[in-house]
Amino acid sequence: RCVEVFYIYFHAGRVEEPYVSITKKRQMPKDGYSEEIEKEVGQAEGKLCTHRSAFSRASVIQAFLGSAPQLTLQLYICVLQQEITAARSVFMVLSLLSIVYGALRCNILAIKIKYDDYDISVKPAAYLCIFMWRSLEIATRVTVLVLFSSVLQIWTLPVVLVNFFSFFFYPWILFWQSKSPFPENIEKALSRVGTTIVLCLLTFLYAGINMFCWSAVQVKLNDPDLINKSQNWYRLTVYYMLRFIENAFLLLMWYIYKTDIYLYVCAPLLVLQLLIGYCMAVLFMLVFYQFCHPCKKLFSSSISEAFLSCFKFLCFICKAPRPTVLTNKAEVKPPENTDDTWSSSKTIDSQKGNPYQSVSSNA
Repeated sequence: RCVEVFYIYFHAGRVEEPYVSITKKRQMPKDGYSEEIEKEVGQAEGKLCTHRSAFSRASVIQAFLGSAPQLTLQLYICVLQQEITAARSVFMVLSLLSIVYGALRCNILAIKIKYDDYDISVKPAAYLCIFMWRSLEIATRVTVLVLFSSVLQIWTLPVVLVNFFSFFFYPWILFWQSKSPFPENIEKALSRVGTTIVLCLLTFLYAGINMFCWSAVQVKLNDPDLINKSQNWYRLTVYYMLRFIENAFLLLMWYIYKTDIYLYVCAPLLVLQLLIGYCMAVLFMLVFYQFCHPCKKLFSSSISEAFLSCFKFLCFICKAPRPTVLTNKAEVKPPENTDDTWSSSKTIDSQKGNPYQSVSSNA
């Protein structure tokens, strides 16, 4: 692909192309109006766009199936050996940048896939927000996994497998619940077995991404494009809440079972820094979706409204059992004025008492 890209690039414009294709893109709405723009795309430009899309996908695969495990392993070795060499630090920085770049490309791919009909231009502020969001999220996640695995090696594999298989089978569970027919239009040359293998590899990559950070591209097997194009704020909220709880639990286990290699480390400060770092990543994500997203004008609701409604729903669930408890207490609670109650009951008893007793009392 690289050789073909350079060949097409340096030979573009020298020979007149036999045909061109016309693409139609809509502009972002301004004052409620959106214009449609036609653009001629030559054969060479179309091939370059295809190769660029393939490079973007390859960078995502390389980042989360290559650089992410490599960064985790190198940091784990540094922790156990209690030293960081210059060469190892360089490789770890390069691995982290590779993962962040792959996550950034994943975000841009998700935007272009969901809003394919629009002419999208991503501003530098959006790139900066995505970079800060992804770098803080991935760095804190890798550090938490390394700290936990350094003191509880036996439980590392169950934690990783539960995370991985949860995200691996989640698209398949949704597909089985939808009762949709098996997708046959992925590739005409593929058989049913080949299509199943391709879908398994796609969900494998999806699970690998979600192990370290939120996957902006959501897999939907019953869709012809295999991508969920709707913006689900609730799924995003649930993911980050559960991930924060998991990170806090893993850090708590590390704090309880930490060994002598962390003798000169201020454990409470490190835990606080990691949790604050993850919250800062969520903050940059909110800033991106609220202010810097190139298609924020097309959102039916903002992410701040979605988070607010989700928190209201959680508060409603937490407060729902309280009225029943109060009513039960009200039923059990005795009357306030006990003297009046006793005297009234005595009067009633005297009125309903023995008639001979009342006659004798009158006498």
